[in-house]
Amino acid sequence: GSTGVNKITDGTIVNADINASAAIAGTKINGSFGKVLQVVNVFTTTETTSSSTTYADIGLGATITPSSTSSKILVITSIPIRKRIQTSGSSNDGGAHLKLVRGSTDLKVIGQYIAWDNQNNWGQETPSMTWLDSPSTTSATVYKIQMHSSIASNYAYTCHDSSVATLLLMEIAG
Repeated sequence: GSTGVNKITDGTIVNADINASAAIAGTKINGSFGKVLQVVNVFTTTETTSSSTTYADIGLGATITPSSTSSKILVITSIPIRKRIQTSGSSNDGGAHLKLVRGSTDLKVIGQYIAWDNQNNWGQETPSMTWLDSPSTTSATVYKIQMHSSIASNYAYTCHDSSVATLLLMEIAG
């Protein structure tokens, strides 16, 4: 006849052959694109201090091993920082700079955070960031956060008073 399975040669079904209202079972779809394949979550409450204008690790890092070179890594982080300005009443714009690093590659400067209180010279912020990375590897890959003070001898702190800094890595199938 003019209809039926005898008119479809195996492997030649195209979009036009499928009715718009056809229900296709998820088990029939080949591919894992867009799916979360693995999650790595780390946190720290260990206070770190920087009075240097050179970036240094803050002790918040994690390793993930992508299952495919086409995978993306979704990075989500939240880091409480506290900044002390040495000059009382100063209009100084000193701050703590944070950045995301993959291995030895700088990925994203998370920002400069001015955490200054004119009354007692202390201020606190909890910046967060989301970043989608394409490492193009199946090797173990380290992501970490680094910080520096924008003005030498003005102290910046993470996790002051045991606050929690987090780093979440999710492998997304490409």
